Amino acid sequence: MFRVVKLGGSLHSVPELANCLDSLASPDQGVVLVPGGGPFADTVRLAQTQYGISDAAAHHMAMLAMEQYGLMLCDLKPGLVPANSVDAIDRTLKQGFTPVWLPSEMCRHAADIPQNWSVSSDSLAAWLATRLSAVSLTLIKYERPADTDPTAMAAAGWVDKAFPAFASKFHGTLHVLDFREICVISTWLAQSA
Repeated sequence: MFRVVKLGGSLHSVPELANCLDSLASPDQGVVLVPGGGPFADTVRLAQTQYGISDAAAHHMAMLAMEQYGLMLCDLKPGLVPANSVDAIDRTLKQGFTPVWLPSEMCRHAADIPQNWSVSSDSLAAWLATRLSAVSLTLIKYERPADTDPTAMAAAGWVDKAFPAFASKFHGTLHVLDFREICVISTWLAQSA
């Protein structure tokens, strides 16, 4: 049983990040952690503006930004292990660790993923949750929107434009939490299993 949890890149600077990582690194929760792009993705946006690189190149660079954030999280918390394939995710979970998904190998040439900024880590998390037949997809954001309907969140800019389409293909449960709920995430994960 997989549960995909996307940790927003905007949380890189909150003091509660360490508590969140403690909770997510707890063994036997079936959590697959999807990192946001955080400051690394912001650098990609700046580079695209400065150098005029294509959307396809920026999209690939943004996935690598997710990987940079993910590798940082793994370095900060033992128990989080990088995983770039379904086999690596399975293997990591069986070893009692929490896989942190590095998306570029699986997503770079996927025909169903637009290669532009309409897709960000939220849509990629939904894509992975669908691919894994996960029971739940949880987005941990800096704040929780009042309306967590995928279309409403996209219209308000809480998630990327492609998220509603990716979320519609996911047949599990969608949850949206904010970082203030991080301190109770272990309990919440246990209850939402």
